[in-house]
Amino acid sequence: MPDLSALAVPGTTLAVRVTPRASRNAVTHEAGTIRISVTCVPEDGKANREVTRLLAAALGIAPSRLSLIRGHKGRDKQFRILP
Repeated sequence: MPDLSALAVPGTTLAVRVTPRASRNAVTHEAGTIRISVTCVPEDGKANREVTRLLAAALGIAPSRLSLIRGHKGRDKQFRILP
């Protein structure tokens, strides 16, 4: 998992591309793009919760400090880091 702690500034908005039903959970950061693969199925918010957990771990912050502001039902999501 990459160290994204430099991006963990309160008020920052992060764009994330999500791949559900992957073979394993993974976070990659290449060319300014954050990609997260999760094994969960995208139903009842399960994949969103797993994406939030993985992104928070990569950022080194608590999951409660992340707010999903766009993309609740899509693959392209935007998260805001809360203070």
